[in-house]
Amino acid sequence: MTRLTVPALLAIGILSVGALVGCATGTASSPTADDTPDATASASPSEVQAGWLDAGRGIAVVTLGSSSCVPTASDPVLTGGTLTITLAETTEAPCTRDMAPRATFVALPSDVDPTKNVDIVVTGAISGSTSLAGLATSPAPVAEFAPSAGWVGPDIAAILTWGSSGCRPQVEAVTSDAGGATVTFAEPPADQVCTMDLAPRVALADLTGIVGAGAVELTLVGGNVASDGPLEVLGQR
Repeated sequence: MTRLTVPALLAIGILSVGALVGCATGTASSPTADDTPDATASASPSEVQAGWLDAGRGIAVVTLGSSSCVPTASDPVLTGGTLTITLAETTEAPCTRDMAPRATFVALPSDVDPTKNVDIVVTGAISGSTSLAGLATSPAPVAEFAPSAGWVGPDIAAILTWGSSGCRPQVEAVTSDAGGATVTFAEPPADQVCTMDLAPRVALADLTGIVGAGAVELTLVGGNVASDGPLEVLGQR
């Protein structure tokens, strides 16, 4: 049986089989044949990928499961060069019955050096492991709650934004431009109701065939998401 990797799943576009109704504090729709309490979550070993975000103050952890239910992370524990992260599946809403890559933001302990390699062990609702190569140099500081981006695969970038945890930005299109790419986010429905919190949200953008080798910058537009200028995509591809 061929094993589908995270980039392969993104490339063939199985990011959603059923739509989740209501990303808000309101009453969620009743589960249908395609909306059940996360039937895809499993404690069995799973493919895990990771990438640097937020100027090395955090990482994106990519796992496979329901695209509408992104796992949450407890405070990670650093022992030697190994970072242990416990993930829990969300139970706040019905989950689509698909198998897709979804990214969880994990804020790092202050003693994690982003220029050093880190072994990552994921436990809890999902288990797996990966190794994250250190950055060549310490990243330039960024303001608190500023967007950022990092590589989580050869052609997949994780994009961190801050806002309502109930209304996650959805990538609509990625187009090539000088020095990198422009990522356009879908405009949310006019009647969308969002939770009134300020939380990290991580979206994944497939840059296959859009950017060349070398350093890449992303410009974010649309969907109530914007960057003051191009964002450097941190890490190694």
